[in-house]
Amino acid sequence: MSKLHLVFGGRVTDPRGLEFDDLDAIDIVGIFPDLESAEAAWRGAAQRTVDDAEMKYVVVHLHRLLEPDPHLQAPR
Repeated sequence: MSKLHLVFGGRVTDPRGLEFDDLDAIDIVGIFPDLESAEAAWRGAAQRTVDDAEMKYVVVHLHRLLEPDPHLQAPR
């Protein structure tokens, strides 16, 4: 299985948490095939907003969440 990672961010209601203020304004940086490239993308996005304490970027390990629903599988 691929080790996919999602990098996204946006304005949070509390800089200590992960509650995003406006889900319509989420910045999807991308999906990356490995942690190293995801971290590089995260670092770049976070550096662009370093002066804004209410902006937060995160890396989500998509491969840990992937468990296909058997009811949503294409027929063979």
